[in-house]
Amino acid sequence: MAFEGKVAVITGAASGIGRGLAERGHALGLKLVLADRDAAAAGALAASLEGAIAVPTDVADPAALAALADAAWAAFGGVDYLFNNAGIMATGYSWEIDPARWDASIDVNLKGILHGIRAFVPRMIDQGRGHIVNTASVGGFGASPLMAPYSVTKFAAVALTESLHAELAMLGAPVRVSLLAPGPVKTAIFENPFGGAVNPATQRFVDELRHMLDSYGLEPGPFADKVYEAIAAGEFWIVPQPEALDPMLKARTETILARRTPEFSWNGGEPADA
Repeated sequence: MAFEGKVAVITGAASGIGRGLAERGHALGLKLVLADRDAAAAGALAASLEGAIAVPTDVADPAALAALADAAWAAFGGVDYLFNNAGIMATGYSWEIDPARWDASIDVNLKGILHGIRAFVPRMIDQGRGHIVNTASVGGFGASPLMAPYSVTKFAAVALTESLHAELAMLGAPVRVSLLAPGPVKTAIFENPFGGAVNPATQRFVDELRHMLDSYGLEPGPFADKVYEAIAAGEFWIVPQPEALDPMLKARTETILARRTPEFSWNGGEPADA
């Protein structure tokens, strides 16, 4: 009953984690505003969830997030939850990834969250309630080779979320914040992460990551159940798969405190820290 009748806006809602959040949220009684740059997919999903509306949205465009907020308030008179969830992947050696793909990763994975914050937080403060949930990744706590744009932007998403939480606490604002850090979830994020010619090392790396998702990844629906349970419990750190984060974070922290040079070992098969 914690979610019954409340309003949630979800970016990247048409597939993957976003779709799982939408479908499980609908089952919990949420009224939904589904935002995605794939207008057809978002519209089809909204049509399958009674009462939901779809708003075509490119999170890289700040005006689109402002329009999304306008649409949500016009439809429902307020917003209780904003899931800044949209994300993309770019792979390859950091010096070989095209600048445009670097820009796209920053625009979606980081600025997409920032644009959502700018569009929604002032209104949430004014209405006297709200909860922002920013999707980062366990990869936001430990960098990986061959996917530097993802690592960089997810680290930044963690920092932005902590900063936002502190700022709202300083104001005593009635808006809560949570950081969502998924581990392996069965989504299409690795469907086309290359953007051009692929070197063999990157191909093998992505193949192994796909294998890891297929073997160990959670389906988006059960993953979303864990997210809503954590929200209901008032958690800031939402880590539905602690087994994917905790050992890595502990080892990374110990490496930093001991001033050891980071190590990464991979022989072209399974990454050592996967």
